[in-house]
Amino acid sequence: MTIPDVAIVGGGLLGRLLAWRAALGGLRVTLYDANDRQGNEATAWVAGGMVTPQAEAVDAEPELVAMGRRSLSLWPVWLSALPTAVHYSDTGTLLVWQRSDAGEGRRFEAMLRARDTQASYERLDAQQLTAKEPALENRFREALYLPGEAHVDNRQLLPALADALDALGVECHWNRRVEDTERPEARLVIDCRGKSAKSRWKELRGVRGELVRLHAPGIDLKHMVRLLHSRYSIYLISRPGGNLVVGATAIESDDCSPVSVRGALELLSAAYAVLPEISEARILELDCDCRPALPDNRPAIRYSPEARLLEVNGLYRHGFLLSPAIVEEVLTVLPQFLHNPGSTLGASPRWPSLGAREGVFACH
Repeated sequence: MTIPDVAIVGGGLLGRLLAWRAALGGLRVTLYDANDRQGNEATAWVAGGMVTPQAEAVDAEPELVAMGRRSLSLWPVWLSALPTAVHYSDTGTLLVWQRSDAGEGRRFEAMLRARDTQASYERLDAQQLTAKEPALENRFREALYLPGEAHVDNRQLLPALADALDALGVECHWNRRVEDTERPEARLVIDCRGKSAKSRWKELRGVRGELVRLHAPGIDLKHMVRLLHSRYSIYLISRPGGNLVVGATAIESDDCSPVSVRGALELLSAAYAVLPEISEARILELDCDCRPALPDNRPAIRYSPEARLLEVNGLYRHGFLLSPAIVEEVLTVLPQFLHNPGSTLGASPRWPSLGAREGVFACH
């Protein structure tokens, strides 16, 4: 029996993408996941699927924004190679605010200019906003438009990646949990378990996100819409079939219990302030999950030569923004590990933050 080159543990967004791209590159890959091929227990199942480097620039470090731009260039290419179609839209983001929160709009614009040297955006007045997004007619006096930003239908993507793995003959062990004491047979094991890896990576914590999915067939947003607010902000994204995604809170908590009343009220009240028509929408789902985060909210890669174990984690709430760039980076070093398992890694020349912390080794 031929030993696989790589065994990937954790079949969420990152694990599936990595298994697919590694197999496309000619490596023998096996994938293990504690849940099923549909992916409805993955953190990425409860997400907006947004790839919005500019919108994140006011809170994320410039390097993460650069990684997001790289992912934005990779997503349409990778999606076009899948055997199953996945909804993808790159019509951009509209940032809106109520008159009383005009200061939030000014603050966002100033921070975007200061933190993102490649920032490209347009200021819109009420008439220009209506022309660009008719659903927001006469709702807001001004807005900012961030062109080119995108979103992926996460619930189409996860099973589509499972289909792609099947097409490549990747051996997938769904509903198979791998414990810390186990080591799947392979030349190299890659741990992509996210929050489930906390027993091994003690610094991981959960950041709870709550989300509402609505059936609103009369509302068809052409763009992603974000509401800037002094206390909380939300996004609204149209999905095929007349569905609307409203998200998402960010609460420092490992609690993955059902959505709180406060969370539901905040999300729905803010969404109603943007689109009063949602009062007639039907609530399909109130859902939550905890995103895996490290103390500095940056992703990290570390390697244990003795165990031949590579660990990738800490994507925080930036899973769709960062995953392609991180997968690309991991794939550049896999040959080094496979041919010289005892090697160690220094800081990445492209993404130094992946190895900026003590005890964490990043990719070349």
